[in-house]
Amino acid sequence: MRNFSSPFFRIHTAFLAAALISPVLVAAQIASPRVSVQWENIVRVSNTTPTLQVVVNPPLRRGSAIHDRAFQALRDLHADYVRFVPWMPYPRLGVAELQAPALGTTSWDFSLLDPLTVDFLDATKGHSVVLNFSTIPQWMFKSDHVPPVPEDPHQIVWDYEQGTELVDPSGKQVGEYYARLVSWYNRGAFKDELGKEYHSGHSYPIPYWEILNEPEYEHAIAAPAYTAIYDAVVSSVRRVSPATKFVGASLATPRKSPEFFEFFLNPRNHQKGIPLDYISYHFYAEPDADEGMDVQQHTFFAQADGFLNSVRYIEAIRMRLSPQTKTMINEVGTISAEGANQGTADRKSEPIPQSYWNLSGALYAYLFGELSRMGIDVVGESQLVGYPGQFPSVTMLDWNTGEPNARYWALKVLLNNFHPGDRIVSSKSDSPFVYTFAVVTAEGKRRCLLINKRSREMEVSVAGLRGGSEESIDLELGNQPPVLKTLDSDKVRLGGFSVAVITLP
Repeated sequence: MRNFSSPFFRIHTAFLAAALISPVLVAAQIASPRVSVQWENIVRVSNTTPTLQVVVNPPLRRGSAIHDRAFQALRDLHADYVRFVPWMPYPRLGVAELQAPALGTTSWDFSLLDPLTVDFLDATKGHSVVLNFSTIPQWMFKSDHVPPVPEDPHQIVWDYEQGTELVDPSGKQVGEYYARLVSWYNRGAFKDELGKEYHSGHSYPIPYWEILNEPEYEHAIAAPAYTAIYDAVVSSVRRVSPATKFVGASLATPRKSPEFFEFFLNPRNHQKGIPLDYISYHFYAEPDADEGMDVQQHTFFAQADGFLNSVRYIEAIRMRLSPQTKTMINEVGTISAEGANQGTADRKSEPIPQSYWNLSGALYAYLFGELSRMGIDVVGESQLVGYPGQFPSVTMLDWNTGEPNARYWALKVLLNNFHPGDRIVSSKSDSPFVYTFAVVTAEGKRRCLLINKRSREMEVSVAGLRGGSEESIDLELGNQPPVLKTLDSDKVRLGGFSVAVITLP
């Protein structure tokens, strides 16, 4: 969850300034934009899945006010490739062995991890998941400072991770830790470092295992060291779960890290036989502190366009070095200027305006469309639950009630209508403020995603709409579920920050 500033902001601002010189042209573009679709011109067959990530935090624990509602909301999405991340601010909720073996005993303890993990796996039953227990036990790193772990599992700890060098530089110790974690959930048992057996009775399939999270920030792990850890974890986990596939990199700042991808994606830098199944990385649009919503609707999309250029560059590296490797962009989101107290538990956020949730949902839908055109395999919205002190503006649910907001409903609209196997066809809009993405589904249905990038209402023309149907959310609906309606003309009204899917008759 990092700042992703982009030179494209300056380009976009220049464009807006130039547009103001020609108000008649802009008025014409806004008054009644026209979208044209060439239904027979297939661009590619989609292999892209929209999904989300679930980050472990106290509101998801059993007994919380929103626990049941949150997991029901997750269940209702029926999403694949859902990413589950027990994360470092809560060591007791994410680390299974908090102390090193000593005096003939070990500290393995799943009493706090299991309820969260089991509830997640049950809520996603029948769908693929990506597990990422992202925090390595601190005692496996060399460090002069060993921070105490608070007894309260809800207390946010930002300094748990210390040091940059492993005690075991081969990574074998880390690999064996993760193999025991996988074995606990997959095989129902494991032996600890001293040979003692632990039994869970679990038998969950683990289709995908992601290795670490944002390593350039967490322990400042460079590409060679990360690659060694990746190889060690894969080698160990494959022994207990041969069918598991692996996700690597998980970078926070991909545009700053081309050399990381150059190193990691080169098979010569890995042990023989180590698979490179997937790479992953992240994107958050983030405003300056004084940007209001009138500005954020410009800068968020400008930053997204800059990110898309980074994706093209990374894809060129991947295709050159390891074309069989697939790509998950598994944290996609925005951070609000009003809700940017991401590291301060004792300071309340300013109220986040309703328009922010709709803008954020529209931005995710826009990136889903563009990344689908580029052949990215997984596009994951971040995240199911955030709350004050812990990235409140990335949440998809109200942290007090568990009710979905517009970010959740934007994902639901995409999941309802777009799937791998759709044939992406050529489409364009004559307005820079209306985005379009069109497909012909495997069943032969013609569908068009329309996104209003601005907070004001627009009327859009698309040939052949009459008699079709629309599923949409917008500013007027706010956090309400999508509206379904039949269209009686070739024009459709797009409310502010609308995410609308038109199915033609």
